[in-house]
Amino acid sequence: QVQLVESGGGLVQPGGTLRLSCAASGSIFSIDAMGWYRQAPGKQRELVAAITAGGGTNYADSVKGRFTISRDNAKNTVYLQMNVLKPEDTAVYYCNAVIATIPRLSHVYWGQGTQVTVSS
Repeated sequence: QVQLVESGGGLVQPGGTLRLSCAASGSIFSIDAMGWYRQAPGKQRELVAAITAGGGTNYADSVKGRFTISRDNAKNTVYLQMNVLKPEDTAVYYCNAVIATIPRLSHVYWGQGTQVTVSS
């Protein structure tokens, strides 16, 4: 069994900052890519940022220059530092990870989601 547990969401004013964390636990052999997605009310889930096992990153255009994704492989944890937050960043944020529980057998796992609300 593998679990992804997110933390760090909340209410913040426009221009503020938040840091999301997502820790993977359970029967983990290896973790490949990890990422953050978000889903706003009435909209489809979209990729926010992703990071490979080697540290390569990819960002949605809407967050480039404001958000930074990072990971701590020793802790099986991925982070999302969000700066200069805007009301349009309001959404439920989900982490996901490609995890192998045994060699050469990977699945995509999702966290339960954490609410981020940007409002004055």
